[in-house]
Amino acid sequence: MTEKRPNFLIIVADDLGWSDVSPFGGEIHTPNLQALAERGIRFTDFHTASACSPTRSMLLSGTDHHIAGLGQMAETISRYPHLWKGKPGYEGYLNDRVAALPEILSDNGYRTLMSGKWHLGLTADRTPAARGFQESFALLPGAGNHYAYEPGTFEKPALPFLPPLYSRNDKFVDYKTLQQTEGGFYSSDYFATQLIDQLATTDKSKPFFAYLPFTAPHWPLQAPKEIVDKYKGVYDEGPDVLREKRLEAQRKLGLIDDTITIAPVVTGEKEWSELTAEEKAKSARTMEIYAAMVELLDKNVGRVVDHLRETGELDNTFVLFMSDNGAEGSILEAIPILSANPPVKYFNNSFENLGNHDSFIWYGPRWAQASTAPSQLSKGYILEGGIRCPLIVSYPGAGKHSNVISREFTTVMDILPTVLELAQIKPVGETFRSKPVLLPRGKSWAKHLESITAKVHQETTFTGWELFGQRAVRRGNYKAVYIPNEEGNNDWELYDLTKDKGETKNIAKDHPDILADLLEFWLQYEAETGVVVAPDDEAYTLRLFFNPSKRAV
Repeated sequence: MTEKRPNFLIIVADDLGWSDVSPFGGEIHTPNLQALAERGIRFTDFHTASACSPTRSMLLSGTDHHIAGLGQMAETISRYPHLWKGKPGYEGYLNDRVAALPEILSDNGYRTLMSGKWHLGLTADRTPAARGFQESFALLPGAGNHYAYEPGTFEKPALPFLPPLYSRNDKFVDYKTLQQTEGGFYSSDYFATQLIDQLATTDKSKPFFAYLPFTAPHWPLQAPKEIVDKYKGVYDEGPDVLREKRLEAQRKLGLIDDTITIAPVVTGEKEWSELTAEEKAKSARTMEIYAAMVELLDKNVGRVVDHLRETGELDNTFVLFMSDNGAEGSILEAIPILSANPPVKYFNNSFENLGNHDSFIWYGPRWAQASTAPSQLSKGYILEGGIRCPLIVSYPGAGKHSNVISREFTTVMDILPTVLELAQIKPVGETFRSKPVLLPRGKSWAKHLESITAKVHQETTFTGWELFGQRAVRRGNYKAVYIPNEEGNNDWELYDLTKDKGETKNIAKDHPDILADLLEFWLQYEAETGVVVAPDDEAYTLRLFFNPSKRAV
């Protein structure tokens, strides 16, 4: 580590798939992320929660989302208040039982800057400004139109589950003013511009913590036509062919080998061969738009990195890039809140208009599973396809690594203790700002960054997950999984992730002793974090939120 305390740039993509970017096997043009990977480390066993706001609460608190206030997503809590409303850890926002990373850094001499998606509270007292960010521009809810086209009125938006709510520092922003941005508003461009302005105009005598959480490539899929057209024809062979190409690219990059199991594709959608020519064209177009969104995200990562290079800060900046969960594989027509598919009078989903500001589309489970392979399924699932995400760390100050692959098990909770150790800040104790707080559960990567063979989590420790009634616990490479199904014959499953990355072979009956040990750890996790599990029937209903098809066991 250099004598000068390092800067930090934490970049989060929203619903980006495992193999979308080129360092992880993708064909999408992402030269800036490729450059970061080539001068840093790619983590191949990095884990998040299976949905966005729980992950973000873990990132900023260093602890489990059931402790930090997002035991379930706020949207889920409001839909099922009889299950979770009023329970500790289920506030639906980043609660006061944790010390947030920007609060800690701000108290220790750092500039704390943010531009992008928040999803950790909608009210004035829950904005980024209220949780330690000295400068912030934020989209407060879970998603938004990438062109700031929000039909309806503020009181009655066309999509009431996505209120058009932005904030700048401690003030709300009228989203209509964003539409008047010179050159037009596009989320990834605007978020990067705002962060660059914050970096340029705040006190340069202090090191900075900059947080850049994009909303791309979260639906609605929207991107400028000139970028979309660059991918014309690339996806005409369909998602299964793309999946095989991505897997082969991962093999060539050394991310997987031929001994790794590959999860089957699980979806209620028709096979590609069963689609009409018109259906194929429309589906391929959605993937072209998605690819353009990822390319634009990469372009804006490059803009921020170039600014740091031009100002002489890059060589002392810890840069981290991650996705917040697996690729989004939902079939949105299945989601009750979108049963209107969305209001026709506000949106034009004709083929010629796809990707424009007034279209509202997604790409569905087959394209998502083309990305999450070799893992099974996608966002919303406690399986690896929902929680194993791409992670790149580029930290010249730690010096030794260039184009390195780390296969070490890590979690999003580890980021806070890593940042604090590298910043030479003592961990927060049981009180912070004169209030009691709970200690982080994550572990620092500092030693692992210095020596890639150094362990982060000991083989004897365990990690648990729960969301939407699905449960999992892992110790070493053994992982136990419980996912309610429609038949009601629910049993815990057991997988050895050493080679079975696809979670294809349930070995619970072969190793009852290992499963029994893991279930003891699950009970410990449940007690320590305050998990409130939904009954199986309601948990299964929650699963339909993401994908109404049966899964393969």
